Amino acid sequence: MPRSPSKPRHASAVPGATLLSRVFKGITEGIAITSCDFGPRGLQIEYANPALLAMTGYSFDELHSHPHGILHKSRKDLTPMRRWIKALPDAEPLTQEGYLKSRDGTVVYVAWTLSALTDASGQVIQIMITYRDMTANRQLREALVHSQRLDAVGRLAGGVAHDFNNLLSIINGYTEILHHRLGENSDVKKELLEIHQAGQRASTLVHQLLAFGRRHSMDPRVIEPHRLVREHVDILARLLGENRSLEIDLAEDTGNVHVDPTQLQQVFLNLVLNARDATQEGGRISVCTRNVTINPQRSRRSTDPKSGDYVLLSVSDNGCGMDAKTKKTLFEPFFTTKGEGKGTGLGLALVYGVVTQSGGHVRVDSELGQGSTFEIYLPHTKEPIDPVRGKLAPLPVTGGRETLLIIEPDDVVRKMVEGILSADGYEIIACSGCSTAAVEVKRLKNAIHLLIADPAAEDGNVGQLARRLHRAQKGIRVLGIPNTTCVPITGVPAKHQAQLPKPFALSSLLFEVRSLLDAKG
Repeated sequence: MPRSPSKPRHASAVPGATLLSRVFKGITEGIAITSCDFGPRGLQIEYANPALLAMTGYSFDELHSHPHGILHKSRKDLTPMRRWIKALPDAEPLTQEGYLKSRDGTVVYVAWTLSALTDASGQVIQIMITYRDMTANRQLREALVHSQRLDAVGRLAGGVAHDFNNLLSIINGYTEILHHRLGENSDVKKELLEIHQAGQRASTLVHQLLAFGRRHSMDPRVIEPHRLVREHVDILARLLGENRSLEIDLAEDTGNVHVDPTQLQQVFLNLVLNARDATQEGGRISVCTRNVTINPQRSRRSTDPKSGDYVLLSVSDNGCGMDAKTKKTLFEPFFTTKGEGKGTGLGLALVYGVVTQSGGHVRVDSELGQGSTFEIYLPHTKEPIDPVRGKLAPLPVTGGRETLLIIEPDDVVRKMVEGILSADGYEIIACSGCSTAAVEVKRLKNAIHLLIADPAAEDGNVGQLARRLHRAQKGIRVLGIPNTTCVPITGVPAKHQAQLPKPFALSSLLFEVRSLLDAKG
């Protein structure tokens, strides 16, 4: 008997329509099938897959037979679509990006593509619109743009800082010299002090600009947090404006902490600005400092601060607050709850990074509608605070006798440093660059005891000269005077090096020179 034809081995038992339905439902991108007639508010939705419903928050019944324009935040999105419809059937698929408005009012950044569905004769019978969620890509692009802006600011700051720090070194240096020559009882002492304080404030601004552009490395010092907050009260009041109140509660007996003051300032300002953005007009923002002790019983989880003594800096507001889901991802880079163009999600990531690098801990307490409190725990240190830099004081007399080599391209800075060190008794060889310095060293019969230069200058030539001098004279010291802190010169013992970033006080220069020369080894 003839055999009946057998079924293909891989044939599916699923009917075609059912298979297409399953594919339609299983696609992770949002898909809408619409009519071809473009009305005032768009194309009429005939089908919508579960992914689109989840993306927008609508049910199928709420979208069915409604124009697709209800999904788009801007009516301007429909204009190119209308032109595209008129160009069918010859038009290629249309792809654009923009915002969809969810049922609850939130927005989602998506890329959409309009494609024509045709029958066997090639006639357009329906339109398929696919929506791909591009929120993560958008955040990455915004972060890239933000990073590029920071890099541009950093490059600008680095270039400006070099010249500006030289000018500040001259202004502050000669102010010190005048103060030293005229004495404490001079009639112009008050005016000199004002000039010097203005120079110090300008120096702080340069360091803040470098820190903002990420061109300033960590420079931890022992400071009093409550003093840092008090110094910024006027700035905070201007940032908050007249429509929000600022409450300051600073405990005077708070301990000292070992942090980079510029980085801590960024942390503090970030938290206050976030609190401002979370509050409405009439909102209240509170800043508090106090001492706290974490007992072992309160430090059981890995996320808790370690037991010990801390200085607490907290920033509270009575704003919108956060839900549990938001708090879980709060410190992740690029995460933000702010609207378009109002944040990149890097501020709190910076806060977390700076605090943890400083050995501290961040804690957040927040509920929807109840406001938020950010607590920064910084380990207490018993070390005394570092002396206030740039204080106008009489220049010390150290009675130098050694030979110093100075490499400084700025003529005025070089003459000022040469003059103050010569007056203190040192023999000075002052050069504008490494090539001139190398010639002078060959001519000199006496040994060089100390090299003063910017280690990062002249593309590494200063480092090469320092290593050459060290090989010839094992005891030579190096005092770096960079525009910001930099790495020590390799090939020269670290204990023989020190740094005094510009703009420096001449009194600090004299002390550093003497300390390096007197150091054993």
